[in-house]
Parts: sequence; C-alpha cells; structure tokens
Amino acid sequence: METILAATVAVFFAVSIYLMLSKHIIRILLGVSIFSNAVNLTIFTAGRVVREVPPIIPEGLDIPDRVTANPLPQALILTAIVISFSIFAFLLVLAFRAYQELGTDDTDGMRVAEPEGEDLPPLGY
Repeated sequence: METILAATVAVFFAVSIYLMLSKHIIRILLGVSIFSNAVNLTIFTAGRVVREVPPIIPEGLDIPDRVTANPLPQALILTAIVISFSIFAFLLVLAFRAYQELGTDDTDGMRVAEPEGEDLPPLGY
C-alpha cells in the first residue's frame, strides 16, 4: 500500500512541477494546488499507513495497552488542507483580478512594471 502511495506522490510532484513551469497563471495555480496535495500525501505516507486501533487509552491505564495509530500525521494533514485551500482561494482571486486589470493570463504579457524605453530583462535562460 505504501509503495502505491509513494508512486502516486511521485506522479503528483512531477505533474505539479510541470504545471508550475508554465507561462499561464491558471496552470501555475493548479500546479501549486497539486503540489500541496502531494505534500499532504507525503506526510500521510510517512506516518505509516497501517490498520491499527484508534489512539484511545482505556480507563485505568496511563498508556495504551496495544499498538495504536499515530494521530499526528492526520492532524497535520487536516490543518494543511485548510491552509492550502485558503491560500488557493486567495491566489485564484488575485489571478482573476490581475486578468481583469491586464487582460491576459500570460506571465510575459504581465510585464507592466518594466520601464518603457529600456530593454526587456531576459525571458529565459
């Protein structure tokens, strides 16, 4: 099971990096979203995917009497999902406003901060 999740994480990272290298803002945003999902799956896979009992301590004991699931990866992932969704919503609104103001979603067309009379900076390396 962990091997399948590791392969899925690798595919998510590859797709997200490919999308983030695009010149279009929407593709970059989708790449960031997929990248955050890949990080969440990495944390989940690192927390060992096993079928264990919930981490509930029976009455009268100070520690669990058997092996329990680790709740920390699930808590981290739940927090990361909320944060990544809010950041994605903010970036989506920001990209939409930039498109409304500039009329393009191409990053080369968004070069309005450069002075008019000077040469453009390098567009690639």
